[in-house]
Amino acid sequence: MHAKAGSIVARRPVQALLLRRAQNHSVTGDGLLHRRYARCHSTSSESRCTHSSSNNSSSLVQELMCGKGYSVLPGLVSADDVQKAKSIIVEHSESHSDKVTHFQGGQESRRLLQRRVWNLLNKGEVFERIVQLPRLMEAVGAFLGDQFCMGSVAANRILPGGPGQEPHIDYPYWDMHKPSSFPNNINASFPLNCQVTILLDEFTPQNGATAILPGSQVWCRYPQEGEEKMFFDKCERMVGKAGDGVIFFGLAWHCAMPNHSSRDRTGVLIQYLPKFVKPMEDQRAGVSQRVLERATPELKQLMGLTYPYPQVLDEAAAGNTEGRQL
Repeated sequence: MHAKAGSIVARRPVQALLLRRAQNHSVTGDGLLHRRYARCHSTSSESRCTHSSSNNSSSLVQELMCGKGYSVLPGLVSADDVQKAKSIIVEHSESHSDKVTHFQGGQESRRLLQRRVWNLLNKGEVFERIVQLPRLMEAVGAFLGDQFCMGSVAANRILPGGPGQEPHIDYPYWDMHKPSSFPNNINASFPLNCQVTILLDEFTPQNGATAILPGSQVWCRYPQEGEEKMFFDKCERMVGKAGDGVIFFGLAWHCAMPNHSSRDRTGVLIQYLPKFVKPMEDQRAGVSQRVLERATPELKQLMGLTYPYPQVLDEAAAGNTEGRQL
């Protein structure tokens, strides 16, 4: 049977496989990582997975779910938009350098060498274009469902000497180091997150290209103390040229690495979520009226403007509004 990319039929084999494997996610260790990875990922021996065509959404979903957990999208953003985006980010990170950041505990003395710029939708039309690029919308829609939203769009600029981060997983999983706050039997059989990093500089091992542990997304847990050596011994690096994108499942263990070069390393971080997951940034309150007025239907969807919940149902218009037959 041929299934349309992203359809329920296409996803079922991946979900069934991951559900069986997720039931064992409490067992850890270096050997287990590679046994699981070898069982699931049998289609490629490349050290860096690349998807250059928009016609292979099904294989991309497979890669994110039970392959390496990430893929490079070459040439995603034009050189002109890369330059415009970087100029805006540098300006804001110089004038407003002290912002909330994450996963840098124990690095207070060098915290300002990693600079965040939040709420990029409100800082330039270039970011409105980037978050709704057709290649991204197709890929993320196949992974999260075609009514997905955007949880955040921000920048991370790591200056020379920047210390990098602790290995972690991303929102809404990012505090799974408190497992009692999560539902019973949560697992990786369906995704609640899709991350995209837009490279605004060439990412190299020298300047701190993001590290990621292939196959770790199936564990559905936060890295534990004492596992750093295994992570850094076995991780791969998200290397690429300016304008490339990297798409990954936020359950895969990853972290920014130290910048040992003499130049900045900057990326745009986009967090996409299923329509029902509460966004990390308040997209509705964080943008100007101008952004709302010129928003395309796709951007309105990403901002959560087309999804009607939550709402005060006691004040809603009478009538049936949900169900197969309206």
